[in-house]
Amino acid sequence: MKTNALIGIIGGSGFYDMPGLSARRVRRVKTPFGNPSGPILLGTLEDVPCAFLARHGAGHTLLPSEINGRANIWALKSLGVERILSVSAVGSLKEELAPRDFVFPDQLVDKTKGRTSTFFGEGIVAHVTFDRPFCAELSRLMFAKASSLGIRAHAGGTLVCMQGPAFSTKAESLTHRRLGYDIIGMTASPEAQLAREAEICYAPMSLVTDYDCWKQGAEVSPSQIVDNLAANTANAQRLIAAIVPALAALPRRCPCSSALAHAILTAPAQLDRRTAGKLGLIVGKYVPGRKNP
Repeated sequence: MKTNALIGIIGGSGFYDMPGLSARRVRRVKTPFGNPSGPILLGTLEDVPCAFLARHGAGHTLLPSEINGRANIWALKSLGVERILSVSAVGSLKEELAPRDFVFPDQLVDKTKGRTSTFFGEGIVAHVTFDRPFCAELSRLMFAKASSLGIRAHAGGTLVCMQGPAFSTKAESLTHRRLGYDIIGMTASPEAQLAREAEICYAPMSLVTDYDCWKQGAEVSPSQIVDNLAANTANAQRLIAAIVPALAALPRRCPCSSALAHAILTAPAQLDRRTAGKLGLIVGKYVPGRKNP
């Protein structure tokens, strides 16, 4: 069996394990940015090497703002992951996006505060292209597979990422609707930005649990969310099992795999050597003498 994982799965609220994985083993990964959310579960799904990480840690111990995004993405890349399926619970801002629906957004608005959203700095400057924040190739395939499985799914839309951990006020929810946003969550940023810098394909599988709080008579209810999380998680596991073999057979032709090709602006002679060494896993193919560790 291959030691490297081709596909990474990040599980959000209610999605803490990947029971379909065979030949399971746990890997604790050290990174230059501290500890990931927890140990990474390695195994095969339909004979495809995969890696699973519970975003909020075992037993859901991490707030959205406490998640170490850099460590999580670094750890998955160090294991060979080229594509990440990000599973997360979201609230709906549109009537037609009902609880238990799946949404595969194509745009992102980041309203978080104080979260580190880049691997760079400390003597190396890079600006990746982010006009299309999610991998379109990956999203299209997930939407097609979800539809074929009979899961009510929607392609496209804008995901607004809020700070949390409290849910929206009614004024915030109504404002987001007026701005035309489709769904709201707490974890897509900085995951999406960091995955782009790491040249990993990344796309959210957004599982609707509620109508946020804008809809009269359908405000957020903890018991409702728990029930919808359970139903969504079962469908997400079915979808992942269906998509992984198709994805493994699909060559990467999207721009994600070369996102850093023209993004590093610091002159070679001015690169901070210590930072270049620390970032070797990411910048190795672009910075002379800094190979992937």
